[in-house]
Amino acid sequence: MNNQESGFVKGRIKGGIIALRGVVKVLTTEHSIMVQMSIAILMSILGFNVKLTPTEWMFHVIVWGIIFSVETLNTAVEKLCDFVHDDFHDRIGFIKDISAGAVTFTALTALIVELIIFIPKF
Repeated sequence: MNNQESGFVKGRIKGGIIALRGVVKVLTTEHSIMVQMSIAILMSILGFNVKLTPTEWMFHVIVWGIIFSVETLNTAVEKLCDFVHDDFHDRIGFIKDISAGAVTFTALTALIVELIIFIPKF
């Protein structure tokens, strides 16, 4: 392996470690994500109990992955806003509200998908 390829691989490994550190930080410090993770785990246990099909599992995993992604981005936006302007400001509040709205859209979509998956099981 030449030096350029070695640098590329090391860079990807370093990037992966940094990303995993971010996952651990958000999972251990953000209460909303802790609650969502708990719900996702409970829904997954329920999924095993009602024997979801592979397609149902696929949708279940996708919606939860999207929820965690959007919630993590919302957290990053809020932290950035607080860093830039730590006092209350109408424009910062507007930005934070829009970011939270994105989470709400995602959560409602996930709720609908989960209801479509689970209601027929009962």
